[in-house]
Amino acid sequence: MRETETALRPPTAEKHEGHEGRQSVPEAPQAHEAYCAVERQLAILLRRSQAFSAGMGRKVHPELDPGAYGLLVRIDQSSPMRSSDLAAYLRVGRATISRQLKVLEELGLISRSPDPEDGRAHLLALTEEGHRRLHDARAARQGQLRTLLAAWPEEDVRQLAGMLERFNTLTEGMHP
Repeated sequence: MRETETALRPPTAEKHEGHEGRQSVPEAPQAHEAYCAVERQLAILLRRSQAFSAGMGRKVHPELDPGAYGLLVRIDQSSPMRSSDLAAYLRVGRATISRQLKVLEELGLISRSPDPEDGRAHLLALTEEGHRRLHDARAARQGQLRTLLAAWPEEDVRQLAGMLERFNTLTEGMHP
């Protein structure tokens, strides 16, 4: 069959190797539009989320780097933790995380203590000041979300949270 005839043929239900070796069927135009809409809305969400997080970071401390808010949240959720574990979770290099943690430590927001299991490593934790400032910023963020979503039924808010959790779980093992 010639190439032009192949291109004009409607898609069949042939199986193709998809993401991570899974079998997939060519998508219908409606499915393509749905994925395009998800990509578009995620791009908007991510841009706005970065700006929102930068604002939250400034509420924690005026000298805080925009990306540091997420570091504080993760340290709060998982402390005590090693900087290497934080770097792995965020998928950044050790040198990058080390520079960012140095600033947080200089601002008095985190502390490092020797790891009793490995004398070469240190464990990270928020200081009392770090806890207080992060708590205040998170309360402000949650208040903004309550205001933003006030017109939504509680069930819709729960469904949004569930869908976001489900999506985030899918992306845990992804690498750019």
